[in-house]
Amino acid sequence: MKEAIDFLKDLLRINSINPPGNEIMVAMAIAKQLRESGIESKIQSVGDNRANLIARIKGTGHKKSLVFCGHMDTVSVGEIPWEHEPFGAEEIDDRIYGRGSSDMKGGLAALIMAMIEVSKSGVTLEGDLVFAATAGEEVDCIGANTMVADGSLNGAGAMVIAEPSDGEIFVAHKGALWLEIISYGKTAHGSMPEHGINAIDNMNYFINALHDKFKFKYKEDSLLGGPTLNIATISGGVQVNVVPDMCKLQIDIRTVPGQNHQEILSDIKALLAEIESSSKAKFDIKVFNDKVALKNKSDDQFIKLTLDTATELFGSEYKAKGVTYCTDASIFVPSFNNNLSVIICGPGEETQAHKPNEYVKISKYINSIKLYKEIALRYLK
Repeated sequence: MKEAIDFLKDLLRINSINPPGNEIMVAMAIAKQLRESGIESKIQSVGDNRANLIARIKGTGHKKSLVFCGHMDTVSVGEIPWEHEPFGAEEIDDRIYGRGSSDMKGGLAALIMAMIEVSKSGVTLEGDLVFAATAGEEVDCIGANTMVADGSLNGAGAMVIAEPSDGEIFVAHKGALWLEIISYGKTAHGSMPEHGINAIDNMNYFINALHDKFKFKYKEDSLLGGPTLNIATISGGVQVNVVPDMCKLQIDIRTVPGQNHQEILSDIKALLAEIESSSKAKFDIKVFNDKVALKNKSDDQFIKLTLDTATELFGSEYKAKGVTYCTDASIFVPSFNNNLSVIICGPGEETQAHKPNEYVKISKYINSIKLYKEIALRYLK
């Protein structure tokens, strides 16, 4: 237990805020921990001080491999002062504080320690146990995309992603479609706005139309609820006495399984064209994040194995649940033609993610190690 806690603290003391990422330092710490337990790993460069890490315990090859997966980057500390040093890994009672403790270095460390425990058990595995630590999940999934491109995880049948779930087992998550809308106008003196075209006014027309006319075409998902749309950021204008000639808006759309992102994009483009045809407005639209929703099949045997294992280990019935955030699974699952079983289960709490004074509970962390180890032994036996 002490070794597991000390290792987690080591990871938390590494600043891997993305941007810029600096995942190479996390990867090196992981490689050292694995090597000391007799497990070799490969660090894969994805840019300056950016890296993935892949480790493997070879099986007999009679079964598909199981992948333990987690990301090494974190979000920023933020502007609000912390009560605990963000990179101090301070332990108080049942909590360890630090940026990334819940999202998701707690889960990352638990996967690694579980892999080490599997290796020490001496059990012959019928398939490979693979550990995949990715770069850049918080921004652009550069690590997952790199692994897909080079086939690092080919042969996988199932995946455990240790994102924060407070120990619950998520089998579905929403997708993310992030759009930037740019409205173009024409400058003029602020006292003569009739000689200009106000880009902010035109963006306001679009926002109102989006709320009034844009409808999601799909029913609520049984695990995830309905899709959502959030007007996230807006900026425009240069000074108070000038008609603004540009306005930028960013939108965060969270989708459910069954929704087609291209259809949503086409609907929004049609709405923009409608506004342009009846005004002097001009718009551009850019996609800067496109991650599909995840949902496993209802009769998936890996899901059943995981739920049964957790129920047996911890004495209460576990049921499949869904979560609103998205993960690297949005990149991995399509690359397997949707034939990859995925659970999301980690010791962190999703309500702690991206907040000041982020923490992970030690008891949840230790339980996650036990669960991951048992899932691996049962799936790969």
